[in-house]
This record gives sequence, C-alpha cells and structure tokens, in this order.
Amino acid sequence: MEEYAREPCPWRIVDDCGGAFTMGTIGGGIFQALKGFRNSPAGVNHRLRGSLTAVKTRAPQLGGSFAVWGSLFSMIDCSMVQVRGKEDPWNPITSGALTGAILAARNGPVAMAGSAVMGGVLLALIEGAGILLTRFASAQFPSGPAFAEDAAQGPAAQLPPSPFGDHRQYQ
Repeated sequence: MEEYAREPCPWRIVDDCGGAFTMGTIGGGIFQALKGFRNSPAGVNHRLRGSLTAVKTRAPQLGGSFAVWGSLFSMIDCSMVQVRGKEDPWNPITSGALTGAILAARNGPVAMAGSAVMGGVLLALIEGAGILLTRFASAQFPSGPAFAEDAAQGPAAQLPPSPFGDHRQYQ
C-alpha cells in the first residue's frame, strides 16, 4: 500500500513529534485564548490580557503533551513496522492503543485498559475514515488504461481550428 509513503522511520519520529507539538500549541492556543477571554473580568483590556496570559501559560504545555503523545505513537508505530515487516492500518491502531495504555500507566491498570481502548478506537476511526476517503476519491477519479484518453479524441481535438495556427500543440 503506497498510502503510507512517508518519511523513513527514524526521521518519522522527529517529524511526528514536531507536527504534534505544532498542532497542540496552535489548537491549544486558540482554545486557551477563547477560554481566557471568557473567564476574564469585563472590559476589553482585561479580557485581552487574560486571553494572552492563558495562551502563554497553557499553550506550550498542551503542545508538549501532544509532542509526547506523537513521539511515543511514532516510536511504537516504527517498532510495529520493523516487527511485522509491513505497513497497514493495524500498525497505527495498535500503536494508538499501546500509546494510550503507556501514558495512563501511572493511574493503574483500569485506567490503562480504558485509555488503550480509547486510543485503539480513535485510531481505528481515523484509519477507517482515511480508507473510505481514499476509496471514494479513487471512484470519483478513475485511472488506468481503460480510462486513458487518446490524444486524437481528447478535448483538444474537438476544438475548432484557430486563426493563429495549430492550437493543439499547447494543450
């Protein structure tokens, strides 16, 4: 499956860590800005200052939490690829479940099991949506020899001749 044509594994971990940090920081910044604005005293200056303070305080922490999740997920995913010898949807599903379990390990076995189930289900939904989207897109835009357009019968051949010369050479 060429669906998983990404960076090779050692670099994938760094790439996913940075992407997760960025996503957590931006998303957390937006959320914290709204939350800080809403929870500040009345007045535009107080609300803007509260919003900025909330962003500066919490957005980097959320970004760091996302980076830890992304790094651990990528490490497990790369390990699964090496152990199983193939990249398929089962690797990220299993990686999500193991990541959830590891990150909840300090809270006990019940929390680990719950987080593992949630991580696995979440990644299964994401992988399933990706597969459905890929199938839908491939059905909308068929390719292959049966759908290849013959140059003599294509849209350029159906255009009327141009008074400025042969227009088909530029199509």
